Amino acid sequence: MTAIERLEEALETMMQLDLPLLVHGEVTDAQVDVFDREARFIEQVLAPLVERFDRLRVVVEHVSTREAVQFVRSGRTGIAATVTPQHLMLNRNALFAGGLRPHHYCLPPLKSEPHRRSLLEAVASGDPRFFLGTDSAPHARSAKENACGCAGIFSAHAAIELYAELFEQEGMLERLPAFAAEYGADFYRLPRNEERITLVKQPWTVPASYPFGDGQLVPLRAGESIGWRLDGAEAAA
Repeated sequence: MTAIERLEEALETMMQLDLPLLVHGEVTDAQVDVFDREARFIEQVLAPLVERFDRLRVVVEHVSTREAVQFVRSGRTGIAATVTPQHLMLNRNALFAGGLRPHHYCLPPLKSEPHRRSLLEAVASGDPRFFLGTDSAPHARSAKENACGCAGIFSAHAAIELYAELFEQEGMLERLPAFAAEYGADFYRLPRNEERITLVKQPWTVPASYPFGDGQLVPLRAGESIGWRLDGAEAAA
């Protein structure tokens, strides 16, 4: 697909079937600054699209900017967003902390601190249009640590624990169950999961890497401590 206009028939059908559009919101124009591509996509593509297809439900996946937050919060019914642990935890300084950090490179890229704070404020407000979405991406170390490394952060090893740590730090731990397990199901009109997990406030150290085929996979927070763990998960640490 090279132009959004070529999708109009599909989008019309999706709207009629009430099939949500889940979209990675960035333009691909090389002339647009990489840190501005999400905001430009919203302005040029997504805002006109949701106005034209006024009953199409849309999830802006892994939002990373203040503009995306404002778009969702001021938008019509049927617009929501997912938020990753890395975009809540880190700003773009993490890409260069002590040297180039390829395992912190993802798309959309990490943004400046004001953008990160905007995401935190949206989540802290308890707005049900913002819910968990990790965008966890398992790329081998060899694919990340090279001259043209892959974009993506692996967080599946400890995503819920990382969210718990962040939510506690921000004084919003009571918001975690709904963010993680209710708002998304409600938006997708699915029954809420009746199963439960238990998180324990107990620090553990993330392995420096995990086996990954013939290579290794470097996780988010590799070799560092996380303040929460899943109950009964001691053997995995």
